[in-house]
Amino acid sequence: MPLLKPGVLFAVALAVGASAAAAPHELYVCASVNDNYVIGSTYVTMSGLFRRGGDGQWQHVGFNDVGLMAVSFDPRDHRTFYTATLNGCVRTFDGYDHLRVTTGWDVTEPRDVCVDPNAPDTVYLALPDGVVVTTNKGDTWERREHGLPTRGKYTQTIEVDRTRAGRVLAGCEKGIFLTEDAGKNWRQVLATVDAVLDVQQSPHDPAQWFAVSQSAGAWRSADGGATWAQVGGVPKAKAFYNVSFDATNPQRLVLGGYTYGVLTSEDGGRTWTERNAGLPAGHHVWRVAVDPDDGRIYAAVRSDSIYVSADFGRTWKAAGLPGSQVAEFVFVPAATNSTPARSSR
Repeated sequence: MPLLKPGVLFAVALAVGASAAAAPHELYVCASVNDNYVIGSTYVTMSGLFRRGGDGQWQHVGFNDVGLMAVSFDPRDHRTFYTATLNGCVRTFDGYDHLRVTTGWDVTEPRDVCVDPNAPDTVYLALPDGVVVTTNKGDTWERREHGLPTRGKYTQTIEVDRTRAGRVLAGCEKGIFLTEDAGKNWRQVLATVDAVLDVQQSPHDPAQWFAVSQSAGAWRSADGGATWAQVGGVPKAKAFYNVSFDATNPQRLVLGGYTYGVLTSEDGGRTWTERNAGLPAGHHVWRVAVDPDDGRIYAAVRSDSIYVSADFGRTWKAAGLPGSQVAEFVFVPAATNSTPARSSR
């Protein structure tokens, strides 16, 4: 497999405001940055992986990658991580100084990647045509799709249960599928008419899960994803792209979508409120996330900027990366042997 270019570190925008120097988590985003670029222009924009520095600056990490969709870190050593990008799964052991595409020609355009925190040599990759798994840090991959539908196994999101190795939930075109043997066998636990776009596990209670879909609103599970119930009060006509729990408050959750913008709940998901005042007109939100250190909400507005709210969506201010489209926020603990918090999809 080809080696990619050595990493470069390139400072770009800022404006997060408060310093993150003392924060126990580092914030990474996967973003494509256009910033009014036109074909033929000599103006160079950098896309791919960005890290919020201690001074609030966004720093570009690695190579210029317009197709980066997701990143997942090894909890034993955060210099080891895996990215889902147009060419497949890219792996680094040294924080992106050296990179390698680990998947073959038949694995392209993965939608999501997730390291098993209890078996970190095992990594799951969500694909437009199913799921592949490695058990040796990406040296080899195999398809594990028994139980996924022959048609409709498009997989948008994949999330490992942090309480048990090999227990994984996948959001597919036909609903949510569960494996308890590391992908060797899958069974459908929720049937939907179109794609499930995000599945997330509560940081407070591992039995609690939330999911959002393309046209069926939001769903929740109280038994580890074995059964699901529709969440009331959430619109269904258009898509929600992702859901995020607030690790600082078990009653607070956030949903994000192109049509509805930001919806928040502060009573455990019983009621929901639009929190779009202060966001750009149209509030076309591509991704949301809640900072596990202080409960601030981040909202990525499509082709605009990242915005941040310190009062759970009541007011917003710009937080950098103008002209960006963010595919994922990831909060990485400063200490190793800790599992990063992802805003998957």
